[in-house]
Amino acid sequence: MNLTPSVGPSAAETAPASAPDRPSLWRRPLRLEISTLLSCLVILSVVAWALVPGFFTSASPVTGEAADALQEPSAQYWFGTDATGRDVFSRVVHGSVHSLSGALVAVTVGLVLGTLLGAVAGAVGGLVEDALMRVVDVLLAVPSLLLSLSVVIVLGFGTAQIAFAVGVASVAAFARLARSEVVRVRGTDYVEAAYASGGRFHTVLWRHVLPNSMTAVAALAALQFGTAILAISTLGFLGYGSPPPTPEWGLMIAEGRDYVATAWWLTTLPGLVVVAVVLAANRISASIARRGRA
Repeated sequence: MNLTPSVGPSAAETAPASAPDRPSLWRRPLRLEISTLLSCLVILSVVAWALVPGFFTSASPVTGEAADALQEPSAQYWFGTDATGRDVFSRVVHGSVHSLSGALVAVTVGLVLGTLLGAVAGAVGGLVEDALMRVVDVLLAVPSLLLSLSVVIVLGFGTAQIAFAVGVASVAAFARLARSEVVRVRGTDYVEAAYASGGRFHTVLWRHVLPNSMTAVAALAALQFGTAILAISTLGFLGYGSPPPTPEWGLMIAEGRDYVATAWWLTTLPGLVVVAVVLAANRISASIARRGRA
């Protein structure tokens, strides 16, 4: 006869699984690599240009001296001057507000609309999910640049219009990712435990599903910020952005293409600024994604 008393499961084993109130991304200590720190420094520098351009340059971005036309980069003119004698560095600094504000509008449009569509599709499921994702499939079937151009033609030219157009073109990417993340989190044990304990649909969705689905969406938003700057500069280069003499990065590169052989700095230096900002945003996005998977 076995006289050993039976031991029931411990309290820790019988306790229902509880869902974390916030995504683990925000609960881990912050450890940044050197490349990520440099990327943050690049983004912060450009943001400072946009907020207080007068602190970095006193030259006018729209007027110049004809006698100083096409001056090479020097201690006086860091990025040289253009064909009308305007300081290229001053134009790059003052133009950052157009590119950054446009990228912010584009990311906000794509993030809000795309996340809303994806979250509703992933949470509700059924016919609603099928209908919404077919709309997303149609948007994905159209190249993003062509879709942006179509929206710009309807709305008209200008930085605000191309920013909204770029945002519309990014809705499908946000929607697809948000939907997949919501579906993944919806099937986890702690979400099932929340429903089993009497949680209502909207409460569980707001407190548990959405916060734990946003890590990948945040990484995509950082990536899309750099992509939006590149797209806005591309559309500005094609002439769909603000008219001259607005110091917009894409327009500056377009104005300097006729002087590539004689004044390389007119296109190279503003182009390097665009590349640096895009690469920095991509690096920050990769850091957020990797942090979320850790």
